[in-house]
Amino acid sequence: MNYRKLGNTGIEISEVSFGTWAIGGAWGKTSDAEALKSLDYAIDQGVNFFDTADVYGDGHSEELLAKATKGKEDKIHIATKFCRQGDIFDPQNYSYEQVSRYCEDSLRRLNREAIDLYQIHCPATEILKDGSVFEVLDRLQSEGKIRHYGVSVETVEEGLICLENPNVKSLQIIFNMFRQKPLEALIPEAYKKGVGLLVRLPLASGLLTGKFTPNHEFEEDDHRRFNENGEAFNVGETFAGLGFKKGVELAEQLKWIAEGRNTMASAALRWILDHKEITCIIPGFKNVKQVQDNLTALDTAPFTNEEKERIQRFYHESVKDFIRGAY
Repeated sequence: MNYRKLGNTGIEISEVSFGTWAIGGAWGKTSDAEALKSLDYAIDQGVNFFDTADVYGDGHSEELLAKATKGKEDKIHIATKFCRQGDIFDPQNYSYEQVSRYCEDSLRRLNREAIDLYQIHCPATEILKDGSVFEVLDRLQSEGKIRHYGVSVETVEEGLICLENPNVKSLQIIFNMFRQKPLEALIPEAYKKGVGLLVRLPLASGLLTGKFTPNHEFEEDDHRRFNENGEAFNVGETFAGLGFKKGVELAEQLKWIAEGRNTMASAALRWILDHKEITCIIPGFKNVKQVQDNLTALDTAPFTNEEKERIQRFYHESVKDFIRGAY
């Protein structure tokens, strides 16, 4: 395993880490036994950072992490998120009293005394512009309930707003071969300011595995079935904002990236890690095999400058005009 500094927090985390949305729910059938087995395997391989949220399975993924990391709390870092249990547009949802309740509930489920990284979970842009929520987080930090805080954002604009606050230690962003806009301004600025960058949806909800056909059908409780067009939450959280069939078509055009590498998926993850500004990727998983597959990015050949330029041209010429939603 390789480790990178989480901005200027002093924490070093595994460059391949994992998100726990899938084991909490909304990604089809899950098994707690398999999830715990997968978490144990990841930890044994040197993974020391996991991302979760209070709405993943209504807190279930936090409870699973508590079981998997019991007795290892000082070695395994956990980032969780808050605000989406309430109305993300309501300022009261970000009051000290409300955020304290969210925080205490997460601490109880995680069975920890402090949260390593507490993140605002894709709040409304106006909330970030107002900035009062950052004062609330400063207060929770002074009370010892959280060690550091960051923001999971939907757009480049939101990320740049967050960077104006010196106490924001991390940004969680959507960044992959289909979603390259953060490279233009957000990623360089965050790196310059010493802010960690956590990359979610590195495989664009599975599109960049290259395994889907246009007629693939997802399970009823899988968000890739019920949120393809943003019916339940931000459209960018599903297939990076692309329609599914268009995404499959575009993924087919990218299959060349697997040549001389392990798989298309490991190549797509490697491309992200080739950017020194990125702290870690947090792909999801539901079983040990998926953990193993994601970890192959570590020994996948890096991309040449010519290949990087080809991927950038592909994004500008063939992809960006088809992404829906603000980003």
